[in-house]
Amino acid sequence: MLNKDEKKALTRLALLSLGWGVGLDRFYEGKTKEGFLSIIGWALIFGSLLYLSPCHGFDYSDGVKTYSEMSFNPISIFPLGFGTYGIILVIRKAFKLLRSFEAAE
Repeated sequence: MLNKDEKKALTRLALLSLGWGVGLDRFYEGKTKEGFLSIIGWALIFGSLLYLSPCHGFDYSDGVKTYSEMSFNPISIFPLGFGTYGIILVIRKAFKLLRSFEAAE
């Protein structure tokens, strides 16, 4: 069977993989402030990506404008960069948990 350290690493890895967007792993670790900051951060990233996307509004849904007339919003680079950085942090934490599972004896 699995020992306590292995179970802990697997539980944290499962929470990270299922609830990274809402900070479930941080709430499980007892870091509620970081969990709320994670929720706010990911909500800002996804919300700003939706808001800054070039194909929102009634003009595109009614067929008045075509997709070839869309222009890229240069401000959308910021949420894309922050989202990429966040994904890198999630992957880095996942590898750290996998290493702790492997090193547990």
